Amino acid sequence: MRSFASDNNSGVHPLVMEALNRANQNHAVGYGDDPWTEEAVQKIREAFTPDCEPLFVFNGTGSNVVALQLCTSPYNSILCAETAHIYVDECGAPVRMTGCQIRPILTPDGKLTPELLRPYLCNFGEQHHSQPGVVYISQCTELGTVYKPEEIRALADMIHPYGMFLHMDGARLANACVALEKSFREMTVDCGVDVLSFGGTKNGLMMGECAVIFNPALKDKARFVRKQSAQLASKLRFLSCQFTAYLTDELWRKNATHANRMAQKLYVALKDLPEVHFTQPVESNQLFLTLPRPVIDRLLQKYFFYFWNEAANEIRLVTSFDTTDEDIATFVRDVKSCF
Repeated sequence: MRSFASDNNSGVHPLVMEALNRANQNHAVGYGDDPWTEEAVQKIREAFTPDCEPLFVFNGTGSNVVALQLCTSPYNSILCAETAHIYVDECGAPVRMTGCQIRPILTPDGKLTPELLRPYLCNFGEQHHSQPGVVYISQCTELGTVYKPEEIRALADMIHPYGMFLHMDGARLANACVALEKSFREMTVDCGVDVLSFGGTKNGLMMGECAVIFNPALKDKARFVRKQSAQLASKLRFLSCQFTAYLTDELWRKNATHANRMAQKLYVALKDLPEVHFTQPVESNQLFLTLPRPVIDRLLQKYFFYFWNEAANEIRLVTSFDTTDEDIATFVRDVKSCF
């Protein structure tokens, strides 16, 4: 079923599938001691910084828990937006794996700011309180909004003097880079990010993610944390080879550009319809809008998509690297027929 439920629902880009087939031609040493992983590591270092440490893992939650364990001790707290994936959608895995308290912060658009963070930077050295240890941000945010480089740098500059770390969940980092016409490095390393969960599954990969460690202080224990977190694949080449395809000839940028463009096309087609209200600016490939409930119910008979706030009749639509003009035209026609 083709729908706008999630970019997780899209298929695998043909060039990524070709890379998987090439990696399947013969035997190779397991656990990452293979030429495909070596090549992928080099590609990631070229895209970000030569001294980063890329660790391939099974999925986004795995990447997040590995990254957060590197940044914390069990007495720390993790600060994030109340819409953050680690707080809403990971079944408590970050809490269980780190032992840390998560402190959600209310935001109007999914983005943390120094002003919103400031009240939570307290009780340092006080033994009765969890110690703030890391700030988690999503790029793009769970509301589809995008952090500008100066906004990320402001967060890093604020927390680093406290000895805290900045973790970026980059499940849709490609869409953010395309939206602002920035490189991966300009949106991470240059902004003071300490560790990145680098994803591609939402942008043409089959599976897997990569925890990319930038801060040298976090590197020594990283491989041990990955193994203990059950995130070290034996046939690692099938995770890593996808990133080589993803980073070759900027496939990531082409895919994300298409997804973002399709989102804008869908937005333009819907925004002037009666009783349609967009609740967030459309900055990436996610759209948040309200529709009359009878319209939503009729659409659900044909399409699958998620409510964001069912009480407010707010839904989320997401475009993908393989969304077509026909997909949009058909959906818009069906929406109009419901009024």
